[in-house]
This record gives sequence, C-alpha cells and structure tokens, in this order.
Amino acid sequence: MKKTFYRQAAIAVLGLMLPATAANSAGADEASEDVIFADFEGDDYGDWQTSGAAFGKGPAQGTLPGQMPVSGFFGHGLVNSFWGGDGPTGKLASPEFKIERKFLGFLIGGGGHPRQTCMNLLIDGKVVRSTTGSNTQAGGSEQLEPAAWDVSDLVGKTARLEIVDEATGGWGHVNVDQIVFTDRRPVETVHNAKHELMAAKRFLLLPVRNGGIKRRVTVSVAERAERQFEIELADGAADWWAPLDVGRWQNQSLAIEVDKLPADSQAFANLRQSNDAVDPNTTYHEALRPQLHFSPRRGWMNDPNGLVFYQGRYHAFFQHNPYGTNWGNMHWGHAVSRDLLHWEEVGEALYPDAMGTMFSGSAVVDWRNTSGLGRDAKPPLALFYTAAGDPTVQCLAYSNDGGQTFIKYDQNPIVQQISPGNRDPKVIWHEPSRHWVMVLYVGLPDNKHAIDFLTSTDLKTWKTTSRSEGFFECPDLFELPVDGDKQRKRWVLTAASSEYQVGSFDGERFTPETPKLAGHRGRGFYAAQTFSDIPAQDGRRIQFGWLQAPSPGMSFNQSLSLPLELRLKATADGPRLAWSPVKEFESLRGEHRRLDEQALATDATQKLDKVQAELLDIVSVIEPGENGEIRFDVRGVPISYHADKHELDINGHRVPASLNEGKLDLRVVVDRTSFEVFASGGLIYVPIPVIPAADNRNVSVTAVGAPGKLLQFDVYELRSIWP
Repeated sequence: MKKTFYRQAAIAVLGLMLPATAANSAGADEASEDVIFADFEGDDYGDWQTSGAAFGKGPAQGTLPGQMPVSGFFGHGLVNSFWGGDGPTGKLASPEFKIERKFLGFLIGGGGHPRQTCMNLLIDGKVVRSTTGSNTQAGGSEQLEPAAWDVSDLVGKTARLEIVDEATGGWGHVNVDQIVFTDRRPVETVHNAKHELMAAKRFLLLPVRNGGIKRRVTVSVAERAERQFEIELADGAADWWAPLDVGRWQNQSLAIEVDKLPADSQAFANLRQSNDAVDPNTTYHEALRPQLHFSPRRGWMNDPNGLVFYQGRYHAFFQHNPYGTNWGNMHWGHAVSRDLLHWEEVGEALYPDAMGTMFSGSAVVDWRNTSGLGRDAKPPLALFYTAAGDPTVQCLAYSNDGGQTFIKYDQNPIVQQISPGNRDPKVIWHEPSRHWVMVLYVGLPDNKHAIDFLTSTDLKTWKTTSRSEGFFECPDLFELPVDGDKQRKRWVLTAASSEYQVGSFDGERFTPETPKLAGHRGRGFYAAQTFSDIPAQDGRRIQFGWLQAPSPGMSFNQSLSLPLELRLKATADGPRLAWSPVKEFESLRGEHRRLDEQALATDATQKLDKVQAELLDIVSVIEPGENGEIRFDVRGVPISYHADKHELDINGHRVPASLNEGKLDLRVVVDRTSFEVFASGGLIYVPIPVIPAADNRNVSVTAVGAPGKLLQFDVYELRSIWP
C-alpha cells in the first residue's frame, strides 16, 4: 500500500491552504503514518469486487459521457458509478482489512440517497458507518468533498468497504476517491454552516477564490430567505470580493448559511462590509479591463437585455453573475448612460426567485399605460424576462420611478411554457396594428428551433399568432429604411447568431423575402439586441451584442460590443444589413496621426511613428494590386486583404470582403481584449477577441506580391470611457 499524509492530499485536491488546528496537532508525534487504502489510479479495481453495471470495468478518468463536470478528486482516477448514466445499479466491495488507525477519511460526491448512493463500512456483514454524496435535487455539483469516520472504537476489528449504487433516478450515482486510514482527524465538511451579522453598511463583500469550490449561499432576514446563489467562496485568501447589496436591510440581522464548508474555513471571518461596491481607486483600470466597451464592475456578463431609451438615458440591462467570473446565478444587471459610451452601473434590477433564475428578455416604455401598471400619469418602464425554472415561463416586471426599482408582476407568468427551454422574449409596439408583439424562441422536436410571434393589447395577456422556423434563441424584430428611404422600409428578423432575414411583417406574421443571411463574420459576438423607444427624430436603430472577449485572471469577465448603428443598404443581391460604430464614438478621439495618400511599393513597409496609445480607431481606404496583398500590423495583430481571394484575414480569421471599384474601406477599433473591424461599407463586421501585447504600440502597412495604393490612413488615439 502507498503511504502519505491524507490531510495534505485532501488539501491539495481542494486547493486549500489550511493551518493545522490544535486538536489535529496534538499528539502528532505519537501518531502512526497515514495509509492510503485505495486511490483508484489503476486501469481496473484490483482486488475490489464489482456487481452490476454501474461501476464499469475500472475507475473513471474524471467525467463520464452525459455527466456534469466532476471535480475535487485526487490524481487521475476515481470511482464513478455514472457508467451508462443514472439508470444502471451495482456495488463495489473491497477486500477485508484490519482497522489500525483512529480515522478513515475519503472524498465522496454524487447522489445523497441514504442506503442507495453511499459508501458503507461493514463489520461481520453489518453496516456500522455510512456516508452519501450531497445531491438529491436538480442542479447541484459533481464536486467530491472530504468526509471521515471516527473508527477509534473499532481498532483491531476486521472490516470491508462497500460502495453502493442502488438508485436509478436523478442523482442515481456516487463518486468516491482517496480512501485513507489516519490517526489525524481529517478536515471534514460542515453542512449548512451558519453565521449572523448586523447589516451596518450598504454592501456585504463576499471573498471569492477564482476556480474554487462552488458553495450555495442563502442570506435570510427575519427567517425569510432573501438571496440565494452559488459562489466560489474563498476559505483562505481571496482573489476579489463580490458585493451583495444589503442596503434595504440596514441595521437588521443577516443570517448567512453556506451549504458546505471545511470545518476550518475562514470564509465567515473574511466577510467585509462597505458602503462602496468596489474600490473606486482601482476599478475600471485593471490590466485587462476593456477601455472602450462596457463591462461589469464585478462578475460575469453575457447577453444584453432590455435595451431601452427613457427619460433622457439609455438603459442597458444584461445577464449577470455578480458572484463569479463564469456563467451562473443569472440576474439582470443594470447600467445607464446619456451618450452610449460612458456607463454607470446601478446594481441588480432582477434577482432569481422561486420561478427560477433570470434569463434574457427585453424592455419597452408603455407610453399609453396599456398595462394599467403606470402611476401618477407616468408611463411604466416594463421588463420582459424568462424565469428559467421548471417550467420555463415568461414574466413581467415594471418600474414607476424611472428604472430605479422594479416590481415583479404579481400574476406572473404572463406566458406559460410553450416548449421546454422557450426563452428570450423581445417585445415591440406595432403601430399599424395598435398592439404589442412578442417574438419568443421555442424549441421543437428533433432539436429544431423556431420563433413564435405573440400579440397583446395590455402586455399581460398574450396569444400566439404565427411561427418562423430556423432561428435559435435571443430573437429581435425591427423595421429599417433601405438606404435611408422611409418609403422603402423592410422588416428584419434576427437571432442570437446574428443571422437574419429581410421581409415584411403585418403585425402577426413575418414573411421572409430572403434566405437566412450571414450577420457578423467574427468569432465573439452573440445574442445582440437593439434599443427600443429611441425618439423618432433620432431615427437610428442601435444595437449591442455580447462581446465574448475574456479578461482572464480579472474579477470581471466579458463585455458588450461597441454601440452599433444598423442600416439596410441596397446591394445587387437585395437589401443587406450594415454595421458601424455610432457617431458618438468619435467623441473619444484624441491625438490624430496619418499617412499621406501614396503608392505602396512591393514589400516596402510604411510605419506610423509616434503612436503611443493602446486604444485606437484606424480609418483607411486601400487599393490592392492585382493578385496582391495589403498587410497591416496593428499592435502586433496581423490584418491583411488578399485581392486574389477577395478575402480579409484578421489574426488568422478569414472572411469574404468585396471591393468597390477596386477599393476597400477598412476601419479597425482596438481595445485591450478585442478588435472590431468594419469593411465594405459596413456590410462586413468582424469582432475578434484578442489581447495585444501591452507594450506593442506599432502600426504599419505593407504591400505584398504586387504594388498597391494607400488612399487614406488615419489613426486616432482614443480616450477611455471610464473616469
């Protein structure tokens, strides 16, 4: 048998740095060396005996097909009875052994069904100790956790272990690893650990360890659960602190309960209180904070939601996990701006509730108070969202204070589940029909996708009128003039991938006039949505997408795209969407450098001197030679146009781009974690996640294979959107 110190092994598994307690240290000199009884690192189970099919032919190498990610095990292998899913059953029995240490420690996870998903200690054929995994409900985690038995009263007896899977429903499996005999009490898991404190300031700051174990936290006031979420709660040193707004319960007692904590965790001791959600001296200036794109002060973000203009401000809601830098705990974050560039994050608008987490949706101003939810002759601001529980339903929330606070409609849901996973309601007012329209993603059998169209006169009662197949989640529907001609308006139906169709819409049914067309051509743009209620005199259709540009190692992750103006442009193939940064973006421009119009000799490089900024807006027009190539080097990121292929290459990502009378217009916006490239009059939009080297500020252009012409090359250094 292998020998090691179990306590150190368990700590290594869980990524913890825990000091030995006095009880653990006492008598350490007299304690016998730890003995690993089974680590399940072999190709088979050795002299353990199996019955049934649940445990397969040998240890699993982590996660099995169809299983959520398994973590917390030691080494490469573990016992995992998910072979074939939750249906198969069986047992795994050890050879007999003599108990010679005071404690038996192990790692266990999976189902929490007594006598059905468990590990048992048997003496003379009778179960004398038994422990299950921790999960019985949908969701949960496949994280293995430390457990231990005090077997000091059994020292000298002959025993065997039995790992049992006799459950066939949800969480009908068990995971076990690293079984160790020791005279040192292992660090065990405390279930439903509790702590109370007085809410003295607006924010409770929770310590987070990136990549740590996810814990379920419940915050209660007067025995009522007010907030529930998962968080990678730090047991020791924190990477950052997640702010929880507790201002509404100031001077009241908060009861904080964590589903599972190591007995010597310092998580409760490390809680902080503050009147600031974040450190104002450092936030928004972190090394990988986007400086031209909105990102949350803390946590993960994805889809833009509820984009609406109201009372002189743009409101951007967004999918937000305030307590971690990965997807989960979906709330609606909320930020406001007067110019689409400079944003103030104002907190969470929607929190998860008994109906589920808060998935994507939209917002409108109910100008005529058709809902009857307005007060004092003011139109309510209405949010439409998916409550992602079981069932998955569509709900309504509203605000009568300009979007400062939102009340969930007391007769939610407003749309019952149409199909499992139906989601992302986008609501618009259709003036010719004098009613509201909702476009909603619904899943169909055989993994097919569709958008349902529903109508309402009061925002509360809806009926389905038609269906368009082929679009997947996050739909949007809007009308645009072709080349600005208001007499030639067409409707556009789009969805999460930004693929779209152009057609007509009569208030109940969308009739496409084109096949599904490619939207953006990049790698990091999803779930885009356009603003509602922009004043008619403005006349623009403005869009944000989720820009999937990571900021690794930071206390935040992902961002919105640049604010984009959409246009329909006439082409030889019919009207097509074009994208460009909104005109307000040019207000960020500072120092201006340029290269004069000139011929570019083959393989001769023109460098732009004295560019010092990391944030750039480059506007150019090029004329490549026949079968030649024009190459740009922008802060070390290569961008080139291949005339023979009519192809644009951005850091290895290639997309078609047509010339106009032999010329290509090309605009490149450079931020710390992304490039956004616009070409061919905006018909080609290419967002690309990329992190240029911080110290590379070079900009140059080269003709390759044939001489070319540089007709325009303007480089603007840009100011940050943050204070």
